Amino acid sequence: MEENKLRSGFTTGTCAAAAAKAAAVMLLTGGELEHMKLMTPKGTEAHLPLFCVAKNRETVSCAVKKDAGDDPDVTNQALIFASVEYVKEQKDGETEKYYCWYGEEAGKSPLFLTSGEGIGRVTKPGLSCPVGMPAINPVPRAMIFQGVEEARRDAGYEGPLKICIWIPEGRKLAEKTFNPKLGIEGGLSVLGTTGIVKPMSEEALTATIGLELHMKAVEGVRQVILTPGNYGEAFIKESLGLSMENGVTCSNFIGEALEMASKEGFDRILFVGHIGKLIKVAGGVFNTHSKYGDRRMEILWDITSFLLKNGGHEDETLKNNILTANTMDEGVRMLKEYGILEPVMEEAVNRIQKFASRFAGGIRVEVVTFSTVYGILGKSREAEVFIRLFTGETESSDMDEQEDKT
Repeated sequence: MEENKLRSGFTTGTCAAAAAKAAAVMLLTGGELEHMKLMTPKGTEAHLPLFCVAKNRETVSCAVKKDAGDDPDVTNQALIFASVEYVKEQKDGETEKYYCWYGEEAGKSPLFLTSGEGIGRVTKPGLSCPVGMPAINPVPRAMIFQGVEEARRDAGYEGPLKICIWIPEGRKLAEKTFNPKLGIEGGLSVLGTTGIVKPMSEEALTATIGLELHMKAVEGVRQVILTPGNYGEAFIKESLGLSMENGVTCSNFIGEALEMASKEGFDRILFVGHIGKLIKVAGGVFNTHSKYGDRRMEILWDITSFLLKNGGHEDETLKNNILTANTMDEGVRMLKEYGILEPVMEEAVNRIQKFASRFAGGIRVEVVTFSTVYGILGKSREAEVFIRLFTGETESSDMDEQEDKT
């Protein structure tokens, strides 16, 4: 019987970049296009049909229809528009009034990127885009600039161009997302790190996690690395120097992954993740998807409050600042400035380890948590020993002997 596989789609960022490149090609060559090819950061080629093409001598606009595959994405089938136009000569400093993002390749005039209807504006600090700027994240931004630059190079044109991205339904669709809570007002974010949307069927995802763990157990692997997602994978490879060969990405299904690892009979788990996910585990939350609630800042304050009360005092200003912080990186910055980041992270790691070990049925779980801004924030007591085990510097038998003695 043929297996029913869920279909992947393309991110809003990929759609925006494809529309922008297509508009640039048609503007600079005068040609007509019905499709646009674009290579995603994941290495998958997108071949996307174009809609609503409009042309004149100075500007071309077109749209790509978002196909999220089998993912229940609120932006699925939305039209992502881009226009590219020639930039008239302007006085020094004048471009700052009209353009939001600025890209330049050596020896060429700049490209300007702005946004229109349905793209949100950032109103709170701590996100990937500064306050006041359109919510077009770094990877999609780079894809847009790269696509238009390729069109400009192929056409032999070196003058400046203005790019504008908009989503007519964006303001309405954004009401179904967390954007208003995050401090992104007026529309959607242009997102994507790989360019590909992976389907988020919970049943399919947990089955895949279970299969990965089972296959490793069948191969005789006795210790495994668990991490929630792309940030964790990158950190494991780049900062810890470990391979994901013995690692499994568990997405938001941390509790299920730990339980499945226990059933498969693993001896040890190295649990690595961004503090934005792992802080939830410190509060006993084991499905970290935002649809089940977002208690990150409340849990962070609970830990901070516990330490401050033990020290004989509590700070209402710090409490208010943490509880209203937009991101964990912002909360970490506050704790660092207050001088208590280290003990707070130590307590957080202890709680993460306690809850994770409970879900893992008593398997030895060691924890490493980090921030993309501040690096490693905390390690459990034996985490470094586990890391050496995965690098081959420590033998499993040596660890067993050491654990027997303790």
